[in-house]
Amino acid sequence: MASTGPDGKAGDFAGTAPPRVGEIIQRLRNERKLTLDDLSRAAGVSKSMLSEIERDKANPTIAVAWRLTNALGISLDQLFTQQKPTEAIRVAGPHDIPTLSGDNGGYQLRVWGPIELAGKFEWYELTLQSGAALTSNAHEPGTREHLTVLNGSIEVQASGTTRRLKAGETARYAADEAHAIRNVGRAEARALLVVIHG
Repeated sequence: MASTGPDGKAGDFAGTAPPRVGEIIQRLRNERKLTLDDLSRAAGVSKSMLSEIERDKANPTIAVAWRLTNALGISLDQLFTQQKPTEAIRVAGPHDIPTLSGDNGGYQLRVWGPIELAGKFEWYELTLQSGAALTSNAHEPGTREHLTVLNGSIEVQASGTTRRLKAGETARYAADEAHAIRNVGRAEARALLVVIHG
C-alpha cells in the first residue's frame, strides 16, 4: 500500500538485522548506470521518496518496493528475504513479519501477506494511535481495499465519502484514487487491511 511519508524502520527478521533496502536499491541503480531521475520515472516513484529510501530515511511500502524491483529487473525476495528450502508448511514467527511505521509513529503496518503476492494481493494488520491517519495515493486502476476494524473507532475516506466504523465492521472501497484511514477514537485502534490490486 503506497502510503505517504513512511519513516519508520522495518521490523527485525528472525535472528538477523532487517535488510538495508536503501543501500541495495542504490547499489543496483548504480550498477545499471541509472540516475535517480531514470529510476524514478521507470518505477513511477517520486524522486524525493526514492532519495529518502536510498538514504534509509524512509522504508518503501510493499507496493513501492515492488515497482522499484520491477524497474531494476530483480524480484522482491532478493530485496527482503533469503532463499530457504521449500517446506510443506512454512511457519513465520512474530519477528519474521516486516513492520512499516509512519506518521511519526502514529501508525504501524505489519505485513502479513507473503512477498511473492505483493502488487497483487496484500494484507496487513494496521495499528493507529489516537488521531493518527494512514493516507494513500491512488493505486492501480481497479484496486480495492477491504478494512475490518478489530478494535477502536476508525474513519475511512474514499471516493469523496467518509464513513465511521466500529469494531466488527468492514468497509470495502475503491482505492484507485487518494484515500485515508483515520483513528477518530481516544484509544489505539487496530484493523485488518486487505488490498486487491486491479
